[in-house]
Amino acid sequence: MFIDSHCHLNYEGLVEQLPGVLERARAAGVETMLNISTRAAEWDAVIGIAEREPDIWASVGIHPHDADTHEEIDTRTLVAKAQHPRVVGIGESGLDFYYDRSDRERQRTSFRSHIAAARETGLPLIVHTREAEADTAEILGEEMGKGGFTGVIHCFTASADFARKALDLGFYISISGIVTFKNARDLQETAKHIPADRLLIETDSPFLAPVPHRGRPCEPAFVADTARFLAMLRQEAVESLAERTSTNFRTLFGKVG
Repeated sequence: MFIDSHCHLNYEGLVEQLPGVLERARAAGVETMLNISTRAAEWDAVIGIAEREPDIWASVGIHPHDADTHEEIDTRTLVAKAQHPRVVGIGESGLDFYYDRSDRERQRTSFRSHIAAARETGLPLIVHTREAEADTAEILGEEMGKGGFTGVIHCFTASADFARKALDLGFYISISGIVTFKNARDLQETAKHIPADRLLIETDSPFLAPVPHRGRPCEPAFVADTARFLAMLRQEAVESLAERTSTNFRTLFGKVG
């Protein structure tokens, strides 16, 4: 049984065919899905799916792409929304200097607000980082000095050095279908060495469909394909990897029943 630790079920490509998406996921052995929010307007819909489906949970957060348009979303707002019993994580939040769709300083401010919310609620922080390793590591380190919090670097594509820094801070690392891509040699090498007790798997649906589903909208069922590839890469049984990553998910996201 697998857990998809990061998907966007409310996004175009999945939401129009949600009953079928969920049916295929369950048939593939996906027992739990974490539906991630990226902007305030979708919070209620994301939580609504989690209210209706017992194997789906929710997060609340603002993606760095949307930081400019959510200046009113502060720590207090996040903490209040996170009180819902189906909300188990804060995010996704972080820094994206690849697209730069929001001002970088505004991204940093929003990121720190999410970290403070994670610290206050005790819920894990779900971190997005792209082309922003140094700043992300600096902020996480500074904020950890103010008081502990937990979290995961989702859809990990960064360097082995950044992986070590995240692990040293107590973070988990989540691997997506990108690891199956032919040009992902560096990521594959890093994925081999992530400690077994800090590893998660995800789809980031509807993006980044793994081999052999390239060119199609990704969906939670495909986490099984990523798990099989990752198990082969790490030279372990897929059943062992599935069990270990599921245990890790429940350890990190302790609010999940």
